[in-house]
Amino acid sequence: MATMTTTATWTIEMRFEEDPDRTHAMAVLRTPDGRELHGHGQSRRNPVDRPLPRIGEEVAGARALSNLAHELLEYAAGEIESNVRRGDPAP
Repeated sequence: MATMTTTATWTIEMRFEEDPDRTHAMAVLRTPDGRELHGHGQSRRNPVDRPLPRIGEEVAGARALSNLAHELLEYAAGEIESNVRRGDPAP
């Protein structure tokens, strides 16, 4: 019996808002069913450090992606919950 393989591509959009001392990142994932999930992250520059926006983006972006991962797990848990048949015999 041959198995069929499918491929899916999900795209995450990252946006950043920065001032000299803080960076806020937002990660947006659009699920195949059209729902949007958002993850947020922040970073703060230590006053004694040089202002390098790239580093703030990396830290805030990583935190936003981590937050998005938690949101996606919660979403998946809800999908599992709504699609499980209680009381039905196992196939």
